[in-house]
Amino acid sequence: MLPVGLKHNDWILVGDGEKALFLRNAGDAEKPSLETLDVRRHANPATHEQGTDKPGRMPDTGHGQRSSVEQTDWHELEKQRFADEIAAILYKAAHAGEYQRLVIVTPPKVLGELRRVLHDEVEQRLVATLDKTLTNHPVGKIEQVLLGR
Repeated sequence: MLPVGLKHNDWILVGDGEKALFLRNAGDAEKPSLETLDVRRHANPATHEQGTDKPGRMPDTGHGQRSSVEQTDWHELEKQRFADEIAAILYKAAHAGEYQRLVIVTPPKVLGELRRVLHDEVEQRLVATLDKTLTNHPVGKIEQVLLGR
């Protein structure tokens, strides 16, 4: 359940590292009616499908010794890029005055990535966060979860 009630025209971002739903409350606090404004998907295959190189090696302090370098986590980098993309969309809409209040529903790790890149103008409009994964739920179910039912 949200710590604040949904108001008319509130935006709700429901996302994870690969999908984001932008919803708007066309109803009111008593009876929300979420409508889908946009759906963004970001193809993000596993790291082993994105990178083919072995982890690198570099010279070490001893004669003829080499240490390995940690392999790049391409999957995690793509999640960060997607968070950047979502943050840019939210900023552009906030700057254009398309919403006054925002609720974000994402898993905690995704929320952390988003908070890292959210513009101050978006942060000022953020009224609540909910740490759940709801991207594959129907809109009616998302409404029920936001109401605490």
